[in-house]
Amino acid sequence: MAKLNNFINRFSFLLNCIEKPELFKIRKNGGIPDTFIKLDKPWLHALNIATVLDIGANIGQFATTINTVLPKAQIYAFEPLPDCFQELQARMSNCKNFTAFNVALGDQSGILKFERNDFSLSSSFLKMTNIHKKAFPKTQHSQSVEVKVEKLDSIVKNLSIVDHLMIKIDVQGYEDKVLKGGEETIKRAKLVITETSFESLYEGQPLFNEIYHKFIELGFTYAGSFEQLCNPSNGRILQADSIFINSYYK
Repeated sequence: MAKLNNFINRFSFLLNCIEKPELFKIRKNGGIPDTFIKLDKPWLHALNIATVLDIGANIGQFATTINTVLPKAQIYAFEPLPDCFQELQARMSNCKNFTAFNVALGDQSGILKFERNDFSLSSSFLKMTNIHKKAFPKTQHSQSVEVKVEKLDSIVKNLSIVDHLMIKIDVQGYEDKVLKGGEETIKRAKLVITETSFESLYEGQPLFNEIYHKFIELGFTYAGSFEQLCNPSNGRILQADSIFINSYYK
């Protein structure tokens, strides 16, 4: 069954490439073809996004993808882990409208301990729960490192943010802290795509309902989700990338 599913996925990718040849380039450059397919739509282009904030950029998977979707948009990326940051910069070196910051975003400024996971995408300020470890055994091991933290609102004061603004947040359970430290910037955004969880994958993390209500308070409307992550053992949905659109612009 696994081989059949792999064949179907590869065949589907090739069919999509016939319609969108840029998918080959995205995959080659380490981007996310499925995300490109979902975002390269009239509804997103109609928002006239001029600036993108990539919070939790890792090695540039999303930055590469959104740069292909919105090639004229200025991208500011934030990644705290030095090795991932270096790879991020190297990957985006040919993009003139890209700037990266080797910093995490939260609700305070300073130096904090960060759980650097062997699978870097699962790294977080928060300790991982057993649900996460059992569902994804390759995330079993991590080590504490110190990283620099800043508030989004503080950093944005020194940036040239041209409206309209899009924000992507992928911070492994630290979403509430990012929102608290960046409320003014986030209220300015036309669109926010943030990872939301339906089960606790990290200790003390906010789940979907809390993040949903926070965005409603900030004046946003929930517009659906994509890129769902399921538990391999039972198929339950663990996470999804939720879309929030600023009601002010409707």
